[in-house]
Amino acid sequence: MRSSVSRLLPGDEPVAAKVPEITGLFWTIKILSTGMGEATADFLASVNLVLAAAVGLCGFATALWLQLRSRRYQASVYWFAVVMLAVFGTMAADGPPIGHVGSTVFYALVLAAVLWRWHRTEGTLSIHSIVTRRREHYYWTTVLATFALGTALGDLTADTLHLGYLASALMFTAIIAVPAFARRWYGLGEVAAFWAAYVVTRPLGASFADWLGKPVHRHGLGLGDGVVSALATVVIVGLVAYAARTRADVQAPRLDPPAGTTGMARATGAAGTAGVAGL
Repeated sequence: MRSSVSRLLPGDEPVAAKVPEITGLFWTIKILSTGMGEATADFLASVNLVLAAAVGLCGFATALWLQLRSRRYQASVYWFAVVMLAVFGTMAADGPPIGHVGSTVFYALVLAAVLWRWHRTEGTLSIHSIVTRRREHYYWTTVLATFALGTALGDLTADTLHLGYLASALMFTAIIAVPAFARRWYGLGEVAAFWAAYVVTRPLGASFADWLGKPVHRHGLGLGDGVVSALATVVIVGLVAYAARTRADVQAPRLDPPAGTTGMARATGAAGTAGVAGL
């Protein structure tokens, strides 16, 4: 009989859960990271476009390399990856010369395709089921797509629809409450509620960052993108240090393996498909 390890498909190598538990701390850092990514990308672009591209691409590649090679969840490594994807995702959304509507539609289709492929291949989109290399790759591809889509969506409401930064921020604040409300009162699934809210964190955080940093003649407060980026970075570092010290955001072991998990992942009782909690 073939061993359980030999039955693993390419990309099925089991790994420990390397994403945090979904708590209020998670959502706070996530929203801050989106604002920081927006402000940082805009600040670097204002200094030098080549510098911005180099920092965005190199930071993106380095952060993912560190995250993928780590053997367990480390708050500093995980959130560094999220922050660098936020910077790179802003540049990706601002890159194609197809306008804000075109970018929004394009990245919405990209995100839908990634989620469809992930679910078709793995049978679940639960953040608690990311216990193989392949699922980890799907997860980070999805995160990048959500950043690009959220950036395009925020620019669409603020600029193309002329709502401005503050009005857009307040609108997305209301929108992000919808998945939680639908989950609580209308039985929306945990996984669907999580990803719906996750997408909205990007335009929410970015709109507030733009409102704080952009000049007054553009309906901002004029603090400057560099200042907003620095302030957000300080707060993020403090919260991540707290998470690393307390380990309050580490996923608890789950006894039931995710549907379709084979080989060693099943034998070790890796994280199951209990869904995304704490929304």
